[in-house]
Amino acid sequence: MIRVKSANWAEDEAAIKSVRIPVFVEEQQVPFEIDFDTHDATAEHWLALDANNQPVGTARMRSDGHFGRMAVLKNHRHKGIGRLIMAAAIDYAVVSGMQKIHLYAQLTALPFYQSAGFTAYGEVFLEAGMEHIAMLKQLSS
Repeated sequence: MIRVKSANWAEDEAAIKSVRIPVFVEEQQVPFEIDFDTHDATAEHWLALDANNQPVGTARMRSDGHFGRMAVLKNHRHKGIGRLIMAAAIDYAVVSGMQKIHLYAQLTALPFYQSAGFTAYGEVFLEAGMEHIAMLKQLSS
């Protein structure tokens, strides 16, 4: 059983890092200083916790509606955890009065975000050595 909880950097930094470091820094070779930035301190974060209360997924959203740093530990992927995190983020954005959510998707994650209602726009670009594309989801008010 997976549950998603709202989190914040001050209280949950270690738990957030326990997911992002294995996924981004180790698996995808994203430099630590690129993955962890000044936005972490002010962003809204989510943690997906397994039945043993261990972190298995995370994401964040900045106050401008920029969603990112979605990560699920490798042995927990393809089980709907990303969808649960995304649902929590969308709920948060709606309650917060945001009109839209935007993100930079790795091209490998494009189908996931499209299935969540995001539309790609613009040109493919490189970020941390990986191809990304900007995506947008309009929220109903």
